[in-house]
Amino acid sequence: MKIAEKELILRSNGRRVTYHNITEEIKKFLDENGVKNGICTVQSQHTTCSVIFEEFVHDLDYNGDEFLQADLNHVLDRIVPRELSENMNYRYPGQKHLDFLLSLNHKDHPSDSAVLLNGDAHIRASIFGASETLVVKEEKLMTGVVGSVYFIDFDQNRVRDRICYLHFIGE
Repeated sequence: MKIAEKELILRSNGRRVTYHNITEEIKKFLDENGVKNGICTVQSQHTTCSVIFEEFVHDLDYNGDEFLQADLNHVLDRIVPRELSENMNYRYPGQKHLDFLLSLNHKDHPSDSAVLLNGDAHIRASIFGASETLVVKEEKLMTGVVGSVYFIDFDQNRVRDRICYLHFIGE
């Protein structure tokens, strides 16, 4: 049995939802580890990020987002509006949780409480989930002709590095 792991460091843009097509990085990881058959799990450790499997689209909007991504953003903006102030319809983060996050003294939780107004990002990430599990068969990632894997950062409040884990198990 073969097990291989890798971390991808992905930078969010901090102004809008960030999409990273990580399909080629996954294929390179599998190739470098000489995998034949098994499964590859792709996972975010961040509660405002998701991993999805979707069709690659060649057309881009003015932000550089693929049309399906722009469409997804448009739908999500109607279902889960941005949390732009503490007076919106979101209860998150709440005073006790805010106090806890500010006490962590961690780079992902800065002392500026305004960047923690991201309840919308948490809800969006919860809808899509933090991971995808992909089949590897005869040394190929089973994504079809147009299928791609995307790491999405729904938090639009600041630029930061995000970690995406790749984990293969098989032969």
